[in-house]
Amino acid sequence: MTDEQRSSEGIGSFPRTFWIANVMELFERGAYYGVMSVLAVYLRMSTQDGGLGFSETSVGFLQSIMLTLTYVMPIVGGALAERYGYRRFLLLAFAVLAVGYFASGHTTSYGVIFLTLLLIAVGSGVFKSILSGTITRTTTDGNRSLGFGVYYWMINLGAFLSPILVSYLKGNFSWSYVFMASAVWCVAMLVLTLVAYREPERPKSTKGMGRTLSEAVTVLRDWKFVLMIVIYSGFWLLYFQMFNTVLWYMVDHVDMTPADGCLTSVARFFGGSKALKFDVAYVTSINAGTIILLQVIVSRIVKNLRALPTMIAGIVIGTAGFIILSISANAWVFIISMVVFSIGEMTCHPKYFSYVGQIAPKDKVAVYMGYSFLYGIIGSLVGNNLGAILYKKIATEMDRPRLLWVIFSGIGILTVIGLAVYDRYLSPEGSETQGVDA
Repeated sequence: MTDEQRSSEGIGSFPRTFWIANVMELFERGAYYGVMSVLAVYLRMSTQDGGLGFSETSVGFLQSIMLTLTYVMPIVGGALAERYGYRRFLLLAFAVLAVGYFASGHTTSYGVIFLTLLLIAVGSGVFKSILSGTITRTTTDGNRSLGFGVYYWMINLGAFLSPILVSYLKGNFSWSYVFMASAVWCVAMLVLTLVAYREPERPKSTKGMGRTLSEAVTVLRDWKFVLMIVIYSGFWLLYFQMFNTVLWYMVDHVDMTPADGCLTSVARFFGGSKALKFDVAYVTSINAGTIILLQVIVSRIVKNLRALPTMIAGIVIGTAGFIILSISANAWVFIISMVVFSIGEMTCHPKYFSYVGQIAPKDKVAVYMGYSFLYGIIGSLVGNNLGAILYKKIATEMDRPRLLWVIFSGIGILTVIGLAVYDRYLSPEGSETQGVDA
């Protein structure tokens, strides 16, 4: 590679707007995952302990609608932002997010917090579509892969760091400070948008909602594609347990004393004197931290492997995480299960997007990629509600929490079988025989 090629494809090749967008991504994802790392616990915790005291099923339903909306809004927000301008909708997204976060930390009514969390979902969904569009518009064919690598690293860095801050805020102040911190980050990013964000060049868009709906019909008529997504959604039923039932399980049934002692020993090694505890928010940090440390290694291992079998292998690993979770309520078993599941996630999910790009009609790749998120709608709607119902019946009323993870392990196994059968009999002919994906 020549010096000229390095300068056009390396880390110094990105324009200023690219870096501004990534700073926004870091803080917005930090605000989002900071709240999501403890939201289910806060909503369910008794009012005497500072929570809102809602039932598991009420929390599961609320989260299912909120998370579903975050997967729907990028379609609407993306179409509008392409037509009327990224900067305008960034300002709108951050304003909505700031209001949503602040209001969520200052209400105790189920109906009101339902609405404020929907504001967060709307703002987050709109922001997500604009940021991915900005990264696309500020990169070239030569540096786009690196550009999106930086973008995804920022997502996980925000998800890793923010729960640590959340643990400090709720432990030393109150739950409302968790929401206020997220609101402050969004206000800061609104100011950054005003003073530093420059509209990237983009082709004039005439795409309206009518065309968006027409594209949806086109995709949904491809029954093989839809069936693949439905099967793949089984894995995401497991994933969404990370934001409610896994957190409740840790609080209710796992003795984290060994992990507390380990954290305290590490802190004292570096001169700290305060005893530390393994906070429930750290579950999100484990997931993001594992991806930060291992994603490059895993990606290199699976780089030249067929997409669908790699997805299946990733789901096998993720399911193994839930099987481990069902073995014991020991603190280290719990932590290991989270790490194993995260390895499964980073193995299968990038290959999912690769596979969608391979099987989509060549003239509709962008459209199919735009609707590949449907797994998230199914996973969040079914996963959050199913998890909450089963947790209440099995973990709370029957006091058999490990049986819950056996059931979800079974869902993972069925997903593996379903995708294996799909690969054998229904996977589009020749979709992965024309060459390996990079």
